[in-house]
Amino acid sequence: MHLRHALARFGRIGLTVGTAAVLVTGLATHAQAAAGTIRYFSPAGQEFDIANPPDNVCLTLQIRATNVTNETDKRVSIYLGTSCNTFVTTLVPGRGVSYVGGPQSVRVIG
Repeated sequence: MHLRHALARFGRIGLTVGTAAVLVTGLATHAQAAAGTIRYFSPAGQEFDIANPPDNVCLTLQIRATNVTNETDKRVSIYLGTSCNTFVTTLVPGRGVSYVGGPQSVRVIG
C-alpha cells in the first residue's frame, strides 16, 4: 500500500510542477511583447498594423509612414532609418504623430 500511495503522490507532484512550468512559460512569453497594435499609414492613406509587437526588437515598416499611432501598453520609439537609426521620438501608449518624409522603423521599449 505504501508504494501505491508514494507513486500517486509522486504523480500529483509531477503534475503540479508541470502546470507551474507551463504557467511561468506562458507569462514570460507574454511579458516579452506589447499588448495592442502599432498602426501606421502610407502617404496614400493605406493602413498597416503590427499586432502585439515584441519588446526591444527593431521592426522595419512596410512603407515610409506619414502617421504612426501607438495603441499598445508600452512606449514605442520611432526612427527614420530602416534599422532603428536616426531616432525621432518616443510615443507613450495612446499617442500618435504625423511626419513628412516619415519613419521607417519602430522599437517597443520593454
